[in-house]
Amino acid sequence: MNDPNYYAHLYNEYDKKPRKIHVLDSTLREGEQHPGVTFTNKQRIQIAWMLDYFGVDQIEISPVVSEDHFVATKTIIKQGLKADIVAHVRALKSDVDVALKCDPKWTATYLGISDIHMKDKLRITREEAMRRAVETVEYAKAHGLKMRFTVEDGSRADPEFLLKICKAIEEAGVDRISLPDTVGVMRPKGMFNFVKMVKEKIKVPLDVHCHNDMGFAVANAFAGIDAGADQIHTTIDGIGERTGIPSLAEVGVAMTYLYRSPNDFRLDMLSDLSKLIADYTGIHPYDSKPLVGASAYKHKAGTHLAAILRNPAAYEPIPPRVVGNRRRIVFGELAGKTGSAYLMSLLGLEMNDEQAKAVAAGLKNLRMGDLLEIPLDSKLERKIINDSKSIKE
Repeated sequence: MNDPNYYAHLYNEYDKKPRKIHVLDSTLREGEQHPGVTFTNKQRIQIAWMLDYFGVDQIEISPVVSEDHFVATKTIIKQGLKADIVAHVRALKSDVDVALKCDPKWTATYLGISDIHMKDKLRITREEAMRRAVETVEYAKAHGLKMRFTVEDGSRADPEFLLKICKAIEEAGVDRISLPDTVGVMRPKGMFNFVKMVKEKIKVPLDVHCHNDMGFAVANAFAGIDAGADQIHTTIDGIGERTGIPSLAEVGVAMTYLYRSPNDFRLDMLSDLSKLIADYTGIHPYDSKPLVGASAYKHKAGTHLAAILRNPAAYEPIPPRVVGNRRRIVFGELAGKTGSAYLMSLLGLEMNDEQAKAVAAGLKNLRMGDLLEIPLDSKLERKIINDSKSIKE
């Protein structure tokens, strides 16, 4: 049995023929709603190219935000990218007209359908909401557009009204329906039930758009997938309104390794995409952010160091190179005998079991915490493994 994750896979209950899960990336729309984030048009175009090369299925941008966004949307559409460019607008005919000027194949619209959104934000009745939704879809379809409709705040809407409006826009010809947890109040079981309820009544393909207010965005997105949705909305590093939405890195890797979706993602771009967004926004991911964080592949505790340098899979579910990250070893008071031996090897010092113990004790007695951090490429890693054979277990 060569796969160290074999028994975990049994619990995960993989399908023999995994279905395709799609990704819509909204860095250029939801991402720009993150406080303090504004891209230039040159940056927007570069991000779109990189997302397309990475392999997302759709890229979302809003041409109605400003003249710059309109120009960016029109320019990106002209690039001839493989990904669908989705022009995101409000559920208004006038907004659809703006999208049409960009010559898109896809447009997306949204309308709040919870009582609090209709009453306190939009100040419309359920009947008015229904009419606007249907008219917007019919108008877009009459102009040859493919249309996705987001039932904003759907997780807090009256289920009976939610299904009624979904059925109406389905009959009007909508191509996809997005089910959002707009304020991140769902737990995974709740998101599963929410999506399943709609899936049982509606034939149109479903998206999930999950916010991270309580830290459940990625879990809720995949709960929605388990319930029958087939597309997740992401942004690079999860940036977005308030606490954002699922991170592209986490979704892409989970789809590949935990769902085995037959996508063709270039996962090794993930760290570079994260760095690009950090450079453009000044928002750097926290060190322990999964996959792309600075500490995602750092190993410090003595027992961890010993295991990692014999077989990295002991503490790494996937190798760092898969996502464009690097493995790093941290030496200090937690290094232990084996870690100290590795450090001596790196420094070219003569070593034996007793000397390694003495160095480990010295590191502890210094009481200075972490002293040294070393990135390990495969060549250096092999050297350490070979040198460490002289140290007893």
